[in-house]
Amino acid sequence: MAIRRPAFTIGIEEEYLLVDPETRDLLRDPGQAVLDDCRKVLGKQVSPEFLRAQIEVGTTVCPNIPAARADLMRLRGALCEVADRHGIGLIAASTHPFADWAEQQVTEADRYLMLARDLQVVVRRLVICGMHVHVGIEDPELRLDLMNQVTYFLPHLLALSTSSPFWHGVETGLKSYRMSVFYSLPRTGLPEQFSSWAEYERHVAVLVDAGLIEDATKLWWDVRPSARYPTIEMRVSDVCTRIEDAVTVAALFQALLAMLYRRRLENQRWRAYADMLIAENMWRAQRYGVEGSLMDFGRGELVPYRDLVEEILALVREDAIELGCLEAAERARQIAAEGTSADRQLATYRSAAAAEKSTDEALRDVVDELMVDTRTGL
Repeated sequence: MAIRRPAFTIGIEEEYLLVDPETRDLLRDPGQAVLDDCRKVLGKQVSPEFLRAQIEVGTTVCPNIPAARADLMRLRGALCEVADRHGIGLIAASTHPFADWAEQQVTEADRYLMLARDLQVVVRRLVICGMHVHVGIEDPELRLDLMNQVTYFLPHLLALSTSSPFWHGVETGLKSYRMSVFYSLPRTGLPEQFSSWAEYERHVAVLVDAGLIEDATKLWWDVRPSARYPTIEMRVSDVCTRIEDAVTVAALFQALLAMLYRRRLENQRWRAYADMLIAENMWRAQRYGVEGSLMDFGRGELVPYRDLVEEILALVREDAIELGCLEAAERARQIAAEGTSADRQLATYRSAAAAEKSTDEALRDVVDELMVDTRTGL
């Protein structure tokens, strides 16, 4: 039986860090009044995160990228207004430049306290934020099939989003240090490849029945079938400091899925490669971001990231036009040419160092830049 064309609806979730504007350090306990004010303004579209210094927003189910962009702008704008009322800074970055994870406080909620008890210091180190993109694929078999294929492109999406070059006041040498922190958790990384939805459900049931996990929400792969919605959920990306960068990453993910679906109708599939090969590209995306190169496995050689962007845009052009997200997707060229949040943070840090500022002063300059960039994209 033919599968009906998916809706390809879009939803974006972003996690942010709350900052003390005086010290530029994380605000370890912003207080219940802040969350209450956020909920008063945004309702169920805002929620606490694992640490009290974090907060999460999620768009509605949007029919297209322009609608998702508008909702994300509204959410960020409202959070900035709440933050201003309470004298708090807001940054969209996947790590804080110098915060100490050991000083952070876990949110007092059963779900988070259980995670803290179960995973101990591994999860308490998780002073990181990400962006998740949901794309509506109603048929579960199709959802799994497209997920298996889109895994190839996850390193390309990560490279476009990098925003975590610092950890505990140290320049890590990586554009996405968040990935190194997150991968210390179980059930993370590249997803398993399943031949059917039934096979996927059987594997989840093994873990649930043994009491290892409560449900499939505890599978924290880089991309997964959402356990709550009929979507494919991309989780590999850092949170983008600029909204337009976030929209570009979401648009490319949506267009890639539509391209893979179109190829399926033409009896074509994206070639499957071993996880060990894709993992090499994932590492290179973590390490170098858009300034580096990734392996083109078909050609068997490293290709500059900027060239790969052109190839991807050519692949998805037809689908991006149909989805109404071509302009957003093509902004990937600008990100590849000008750099990501990680590149801007490093430039700010090195400029401060060149001006003979201390390390602490340089890191505070990075936080200042992030607060402005999160709010204005400038």
